[in-house]
Amino acid sequence: MSSSVSDVVNGGISYWYADDGLPAVREPLPGDASADVVIVGGGYTGLWTAYYLKKAAPFLRITVLEQKFCGYGASGRNGGWLYNGIAGRDRYAKLHGQEAAVRLQRAMNDTVDEVVAVAAAEGIEADVHKGGVLEVARTPAQLARLKAFHEAEAAFGEKDRELYGARETAERIRIADAVGASWTPHGARVHPVKLVKGLAAAVEALGVVIHEQTPVTEIRPKHAVAPYGTVRAPYVLRCTEGFTAALKGERRTWLPMNSSMIVTEPLSDEQWESVGWDGRETLGDMAHAYMYAQRTADGRIALGGRGVPYRFGSATDNDGRTQEATVAALREILLAFFPQLAGVRVAHAWSGVLGVPRDWCATVTLDRSTGLGWAGGYVGSGVATANLAARTLRDLVQVDSGQGGRTELTELPWVGHEVRKWEPEPLRWIGVRGMYAVYRAADRREAVTGAAVSSRLARVADWVAGR
Repeated sequence: MSSSVSDVVNGGISYWYADDGLPAVREPLPGDASADVVIVGGGYTGLWTAYYLKKAAPFLRITVLEQKFCGYGASGRNGGWLYNGIAGRDRYAKLHGQEAAVRLQRAMNDTVDEVVAVAAAEGIEADVHKGGVLEVARTPAQLARLKAFHEAEAAFGEKDRELYGARETAERIRIADAVGASWTPHGARVHPVKLVKGLAAAVEALGVVIHEQTPVTEIRPKHAVAPYGTVRAPYVLRCTEGFTAALKGERRTWLPMNSSMIVTEPLSDEQWESVGWDGRETLGDMAHAYMYAQRTADGRIALGGRGVPYRFGSATDNDGRTQEATVAALREILLAFFPQLAGVRVAHAWSGVLGVPRDWCATVTLDRSTGLGWAGGYVGSGVATANLAARTLRDLVQVDSGQGGRTELTELPWVGHEVRKWEPEPLRWIGVRGMYAVYRAADRREAVTGAAVSSRLARVADWVAGR
């Protein structure tokens, strides 16, 4: 690299905001208020839920409460992977049967197209490019996992998924040491901030009230409590993902896992020629401590992975600032994949949190006895999953209020799923930090030994994780 870590813009929420600009912040809640539905959290889940509820029942008085501004959390910091992965599908297959999990997977496949279609219909210019998702293997052990992954996806109904060898992979993208890849068409690149800004504007245009700068401290039946007042409503929907632990009584509900990203300066035509990536697929790998990347609309590479995975006491950062060691580690991954880019400068680094339930399963729920609902625990797959969750929350509210009957979405196996809470501190901190240290050690061992089977260390980490 031609620059040091100290030259990198660090934090400032994310590169996506540096690129598209911070929004004008909406007014906070002025005092006590009432609504038919109050939604806590102005990210993808909350905004999509408001959108679909208002579309289905325009007479509903819907209020969204956001602690900073819409898209401040994971919705404005993610890798821009709009894809069909959903956390917990394999567990749902064990709990409810293969066919139930297949229905969930089909719903996720359709969700990618749903987001693309709504963005187009609402005039949201979010740099969408549906190039699919390419997951690569760079060691014999990763190749074994890739083939098993590919077969598993086919068993869940992905008949249009393709498996590539080293030569076919290189024809799509020139990654050092790549020995194979699996590609699905059910994925698209997006600009996260352009999507969340456009969605917030569309929701507001429908007549939904959005109050920003309004941190909700407690949710209880028919009440969302903030410092400036309380909003009372028959339905209170919690859509707070990685920030859930800050709510009263929710400290151990979902763990706020940190993920970090870097983005390069724009690449030259010659550099892109050396990389390939003409299909602009979103890119991932089969490492235990995996990476994720996209080719941005303005010709950069945005790449992410785990840095410091968890802060003691479920703490979250304020502005996305990232440790220099994490920035350096992500640069090393970039160069390991693309050594031909040795002179490219990293321009920006940032971090954010995602919600992780104890069993790593995304869920959507409405408690009909209290009117409390929630969705999340996406474990990093929330860009598309939030949309499916929102449409499901819409249907659950309509069923409960007598405005509609049960639907295909309300019968999906993730609806109403219950999970135990995370361990108290310091066990949480020790377990999560130790788990990712072991995953990284497993990746190193596989790279050194060249063995065609996964390291036993990874199985230990899986056991600790509860996967």
